[in-house]
Amino acid sequence: MLVWSPEVLKECAAVERVADIGGVELIARRYRAFGEHCASAGSPEYARIGCALAEDEQVLGLVASLPAGNKRQPNLLLGAVRFLGGPVSSWEEFRGWVVAHWGRVRQVVLERYTQTNEVRRCATLLPVLAGLEGPLALVEVGASAGLCLYPDRYRYSFDGGVPIGPRQSPVLLECETFGPVPVPERVPEVVWRAGIDMNPLDVRSESDVRWLESLIWPGPQEAGRRERLRAAARVVAQDPPWLVEGDLVERLHRVVERAPSGARVVVLHSAVLAYLSAERCEAFVDAVGGLGGHWVSNEGAGVVPGLVGPLPGREGEFVVGVDGRVVGFAGEHGQRLTWVG
Repeated sequence: MLVWSPEVLKECAAVERVADIGGVELIARRYRAFGEHCASAGSPEYARIGCALAEDEQVLGLVASLPAGNKRQPNLLLGAVRFLGGPVSSWEEFRGWVVAHWGRVRQVVLERYTQTNEVRRCATLLPVLAGLEGPLALVEVGASAGLCLYPDRYRYSFDGGVPIGPRQSPVLLECETFGPVPVPERVPEVVWRAGIDMNPLDVRSESDVRWLESLIWPGPQEAGRRERLRAAARVVAQDPPWLVEGDLVERLHRVVERAPSGARVVVLHSAVLAYLSAERCEAFVDAVGGLGGHWVSNEGAGVVPGLVGPLPGREGEFVVGVDGRVVGFAGEHGQRLTWVG
């Protein structure tokens, strides 16, 4: 049986006394929904933890002690535990470890952000990018380490076909297609790339790459995602992008105006706007709409304000948009693309 120190017990008691009850109930619903989603998404470890945490008053109190908003989200908490080497194989081990090491977990949560740089999403963006007249200057908002700024440096295989892209690339992204997807014969020409993030990560930093690995959900697909991440990090480390720290609305114009003349600017993002308030989403849409060039979005259904077109028929699918118009639906990790455009 785990014996908790008096200091930990005192901290937990204090947290439970001051925690806002309404906030705790909201956190419980959030973690329960997360656990249910993980069960269907193939991560039984996170499914068990999410559902059990939603019923545990003490751990809910600890989570409630974090700043309201994104700092309480399941991905961030679980990523912090894995980053510190904590267990996620069972709820009992996870719970005991988190309570015993809450000070360390809290510090990582406060310092870090959820930055799931899933490079396979480039496969669902490639048909869009390759169809634009180049050369291209890419600007990614919510860029994390900038792995998705290199669609021209990876190889792609659609429906098991012959790969396209540079033969020497160590990254192969496979994607299943449905409908008349305009599968390209070559990768686009990218002459400039930049990113904006509240906390840019450096692929040359072992700690930053380990943080990205910690955000990968455990489950059957973990090994493949980890290998892709490491391979993409090696590619990007050879020619790191220009990454700007700051708010994606406030920094956008400054970054775009640095793009070279003669290049077509494309602002893109994937699984980013869901972390913004409704007001900031609206502000971003207004900002990107006045820049010229093109805007490519890959977000969850209903996340992008004013996006014109149908909603996906499959739960959990992302909506791919070009200049505010729906063109396709994508698997959340880029594993499939259905064309509707």
